[in-house]
Formats: sequence, structure tokens, C-alpha cells
Amino acid sequence: MTVVGFLSVAPVIEGSMAEEVAAAVDALEEFDVAYETTPMGTTIEAEEIGELFAAAQAAHEAVDADRVSTVLKIDDKRTRQSAEEKVAGVEDALGRPARSDRDPDA
Repeated sequence: MTVVGFLSVAPVIEGSMAEEVAAAVDALEEFDVAYETTPMGTTIEAEEIGELFAAAQAAHEAVDADRVSTVLKIDDKRTRQSAEEKVAGVEDALGRPARSDRDPDA
């Protein structure tokens, strides 16, 4: 079974959150999960839901702040399909990559 989660861990602080978010992402290295960080959160993929929960908890606890906001969304598809396969299915339906070529800095 493949379990895919979307994790957002954010310290409630003034200024940049980069150092604390980096600590949360680094905590994932201790677990048997694949992950990819995006500007809005981190996609995590694990074989077992318990491993996904443990990794998310470690990421949450790695943040050093008085207040931490964490959101975990789980897709527990009971048949085997990876996160990469899910994106490929959307791209097949679109007939193109599931992203724009527009430069957001332009």
C-alpha cells in the first residue's frame, strides 16, 4: 500500500519561517518516506500509514516556536499508486505537464 500525505508545518512567528521549516523537513530524513517540498508544503509518500504519521509528528516537533500550525492531508488509496503516478494521470488527462510555463517573477 502507498499512502500519500501533504504536510504543512509553520511556526507562528514574525519574519522568515525558513529555518524552522528546514528543521521540519530535515526531520523527515529519519523515516522511511519519500518527500518533495514545494512553496506551500511537503508531499510525503510512505508504505504504511503509521510511518507517515510518525514522520509528520517528528516534523511538527522539530519546529522550535511557541506556537506551531500543522496540517496533514492524507490520501490512503487502498490500491498501489504512487504520488508520481497520480500526477502522471492528471498530465495524461491534460495532454500536457500539470504546470504553467509562465515565469512568476516576470
